[in-house]
Amino acid sequence: MTIFGISFLAANVLAFLVFMIDKLLAPSVIRRVPELVLLLFAFFGGATGAYLSMRFFRHKTKKPLFYILVPLMMVAQLYLFVKWKFF
Repeated sequence: MTIFGISFLAANVLAFLVFMIDKLLAPSVIRRVPELVLLLFAFFGGATGAYLSMRFFRHKTKKPLFYILVPLMMVAQLYLFVKWKFF
């Protein structure tokens, strides 16, 4: 696996974990992860992990900013990953 593939995988695992942590903090009074930070994790390579976490934990699924942008980012990142990998 190339460094690009490893970093892509790491970004997605990290995004998944950050979304999971935010969901776990939701019912408490502890300060949560800001929405901008969640979107930045998705934007910088972790959109697939963010999307899977949104579906798995049912987190941020009713917010248009997330249910529109995260899938769009995911499609764009997967396109770039395939293009980089195979062309």
